[in-house]
Amino acid sequence: MKPALPLRLGVAGLGRAFTLLLPALERDPRIRLVAATDPQSSAVAQFERDFGGRPHADVTSLCADPEVDAIYIATPHSLHAEHACAALAAGKHVVVEKPMALRLDECDAMVAAAEAAQRHLIIGPSHSFDAPIARTRALIASGVFGRVRMLQAMYATDYLYRPRRPEELSTPEGGGVIFSQAVHQIDIVRLLGGGLVSSVDASTGAWDPQRPTEGAYSALLRFRDGAFASASYTGYAHYDGDELMENIGEMGMPKSATDYGIARRRLRDATMAEDALKAARNYGGKTWSPAAAGEPAGHPHFGFVLASCDRADLRPTPAGIWIYEDAQRRFEPIPLDPVPRGELVSELAGAVIDGVPPRHDGAWGRATLEATLAILEASTAQGPVTLRRQVAVRD
Repeated sequence: MKPALPLRLGVAGLGRAFTLLLPALERDPRIRLVAATDPQSSAVAQFERDFGGRPHADVTSLCADPEVDAIYIATPHSLHAEHACAALAAGKHVVVEKPMALRLDECDAMVAAAEAAQRHLIIGPSHSFDAPIARTRALIASGVFGRVRMLQAMYATDYLYRPRRPEELSTPEGGGVIFSQAVHQIDIVRLLGGGLVSSVDASTGAWDPQRPTEGAYSALLRFRDGAFASASYTGYAHYDGDELMENIGEMGMPKSATDYGIARRRLRDATMAEDALKAARNYGGKTWSPAAAGEPAGHPHFGFVLASCDRADLRPTPAGIWIYEDAQRRFEPIPLDPVPRGELVSELAGAVIDGVPPRHDGAWGRATLEATLAILEASTAQGPVTLRRQVAVRD
């Protein structure tokens, strides 16, 4: 029997990730926000005002709420495994923010908890949910263009200079670009390449002693079928990779030339501690305001991606897909969704309500984390790392 609609969703963590997903949660009639917990009382009070939701003192209390069907976990990275396992043990379906966890044994515990509870565990959102990436995968899977042979992915942002809590600048606690940004790129190239990565070689960069964690990496991923992918990223706030994406930002909104350098300027001009500055800008904070209304300029993205197949190169963009064939190039537009990240909500609703197995399940998230952790390991070892926990794409 299908569960009653709408699906009653609780939220653990009302920070930046929740703010980005909130428009999609509000819009979808299959979802109702009913309860939340967060260390910031101002965020919980804002949630009560906006949704009439029940406040909870902690995640344990939220998991025990009988009026909650599923929980969206957006707590700090180091707490994902603990909180996901608690929610699953309480009989809740779970969406957990990327990265799935910090260690593979934590992923194992999460997958086992989902199996024991017979509940869905979905990992996301990552940018592999984005409509142009999903459509590119569908074109590859169709076989029309032959096998995918090579993938290239590159992005440059100001990630490392946005306001951060101390643990977000500490690699052992899940800080830096590997845990927060590489998972997007690895998820994309794994999806387009079929999922089964055999080895990873990589180098990483940590070049600012004031922000002592990885801010850049370059990785080479080899797939079991012989395909390979290069993935590179820098978050050092110099070149802006959105220049290659029609000056459309990561969340699909247009960017102005005056945006250049804004992250470093905000840190330089801040009159409060960095973690306080971040808290003030988060949901319910002193300087927070709801997202401005307006149509996006394109789909969300994670920078330049090119998939080279036997008979064509495929390049997803914020507006659609460029297809470069032997004798012609053509563009396949993809209609815009007025609210970004609706794909994640649809995957949750499809799994729980319609019984459609989710693509981004626990086994998929664990495989992405394995490849992501291999970037750190390969950089330290100065040699390739063999992967053993990979799974194929569910098309």
